[in-house]
Amino acid sequence: MKAVNTMWTEAINEYLNYLLIERGLAQNTIAAYGRDLLQFKEILMVQGLENPYMVELNNLYDYLAVLWQKKMSSTTIARKVACIRGFYDYYYLQNKVKINPAAKLDAIKRKQSLPQVLSEQEVDRLLNAPQGDILGLRDKAMLELLYATGMRISELLNLDIGDIELEAGFVHCTGKGDKQRIVPLGGLAKEALERYLQFSRPKLLKTRNDAYFLNNRGKRLSRQGFWKILKAYAEELKILKEISPHTLRHSFATHLLKNGADLRAVQELLGHADIATTQIYTHLNQSHIRQVYQKTHPRGAKGGPANEF
Repeated sequence: MKAVNTMWTEAINEYLNYLLIERGLAQNTIAAYGRDLLQFKEILMVQGLENPYMVELNNLYDYLAVLWQKKMSSTTIARKVACIRGFYDYYYLQNKVKINPAAKLDAIKRKQSLPQVLSEQEVDRLLNAPQGDILGLRDKAMLELLYATGMRISELLNLDIGDIELEAGFVHCTGKGDKQRIVPLGGLAKEALERYLQFSRPKLLKTRNDAYFLNNRGKRLSRQGFWKILKAYAEELKILKEISPHTLRHSFATHLLKNGADLRAVQELLGHADIATTQIYTHLNQSHIRQVYQKTHPRGAKGGPANEF
């Protein structure tokens, strides 16, 4: 039973870590998901399911039946369903489950929250924060690359030497489900990467290692390591918004659309399989337009001046 608990615990902890580091969800949300997954584990283990990767759809329906028997509200059950769907979506993409048991699990629709984004001025401050020492050059290169390409943090940290063609100005990116895409690089990102490769990476490298971005021990930088770096710069700059590695991806997409980019082009750059996923950024752009309208139109704000004739 100890080995069983370890299997479930490792699976849950890996998923919660993904939500924290890559998705950038709030601590309270992650804590709630953790409680939901712990309850999910306990109910399924009572059913005799010792392996989280062997769950089937009928097991999920049995789980929901237990929740209804406990007379939980539909809102609470909706959150738990979303949690389980996300859990198995993640492990399906990781190839840990061959058939996603939650794919046909009915979702209870809830209001979609908009992701946090930085203003263009906040991005400029963040990208200019790293100093010109060995680690600063590395941090500058990573931040410039994230904002220049909209890559996921896992995609960035999995880059190897050879994945970036600086002279041609593009990145070979491996996304979810091992899908490949090519993303162009801007001039500032190319310059930061060139300086990192010339002055910083050779000093960080201890033994032969193809990882593009290295920590101070010469190993591939981890998501936790990048998270700490980003939080430190945000605190130094006194950026009050909740910031995560995914924030630069959200900002990349929002700023492109704000400045006239085509939605289909942004979808390709982000590596979204479904354009519906990309459309959330149009809501952000509409929010910006509404704010500008309310601020600048004579009668845009409540209580604006009356017409004078």
